[in-house]
Amino acid sequence: MDRLSFNELADMHLMYGLAQGNAAEARRLYIQSFPNRDVPGKESFRNVDRNLREFGTLKKRTSEGRPRVDGVTEEEVLEQFERNPATSVRTVSDEIGVPKSTIWNILSRNSMYPYHVQRVQGLSVADYGPRLQFCQWVVNRIDENPNFCENILFTDEAGFDRNGIFNYHNLHVWALENPKAIDQRRHQQQLSCTVWAGIIGDELIGPYFFEERLNGQNYVGFLREELGPFLENVPLIIRQNMWFMHDGAPAHFSRVARDHLNRNYGQRWIGRGGPVAWPPRSPDINPLDFYLWGHVKSIVYRNAPNNIADLRQRIIHGFEEIRRD
Repeated sequence: MDRLSFNELADMHLMYGLAQGNAAEARRLYIQSFPNRDVPGKESFRNVDRNLREFGTLKKRTSEGRPRVDGVTEEEVLEQFERNPATSVRTVSDEIGVPKSTIWNILSRNSMYPYHVQRVQGLSVADYGPRLQFCQWVVNRIDENPNFCENILFTDEAGFDRNGIFNYHNLHVWALENPKAIDQRRHQQQLSCTVWAGIIGDELIGPYFFEERLNGQNYVGFLREELGPFLENVPLIIRQNMWFMHDGAPAHFSRVARDHLNRNYGQRWIGRGGPVAWPPRSPDINPLDFYLWGHVKSIVYRNAPNNIADLRQRIIHGFEEIRRD
């Protein structure tokens, strides 16, 4: 899998999701959608999904061997998560010097799982139809143009505060059973910002910081005045054929935002109330949700930010580090 590009791996994961976890069917769909590409084996489709779920990356993980774990190490790992259930595997790995794969094994062996902090209702039966319909639409467009997904500008916003990112589907606590966790802020002094970012092809766009709470007016102001300069490094041929995507957040669904997108993108935008509907509660098919924000968080919160300027500078540095990688 090392020879595969990120675009090819992302397409494999899309086919695997469309096939509902059936690797043989995912491979068949991949052959059908990309007849001119080399075709990976069935196990490669499983590995892409496993790597993304376990390590937050599409690429094959470099082997760290299988270190021996003694009772003291295992007890220390479990104590870290008992003391702070909202900590991360990466943080514990850095603190006690144990590979992340070993920590995952310890947690699994002790029946501890990451439970998400929920602010909205999870998937309902009614959600599956729109998700399947959207994925089928993407597959049909890929049949017409194998590079179609490289023309989609995926976008999203996330909030950062002194304690962590609060794009809530990414928050979790570790426990033996779902504790129905409630996120509690530890500081009265406000230290937070809302960040916009985009991904198109291999280009990471942003960050852009909203100075006030996101609403229809300041969102459209950003689209009119700020988005264009951010896209200057994107090839002209891609910008001319670009599709704009955002989710169903209230600011995105505002009349002024939809009017702006209709005027500037016509039928080439994806979102709530748009020509192509974005399926609700689908962070797993937006690369900013399933990859970018978690990666930025791991860079920004290596230690707590001191003030808002420090927080913003760390976010900018996080984006620069990801671009270098």
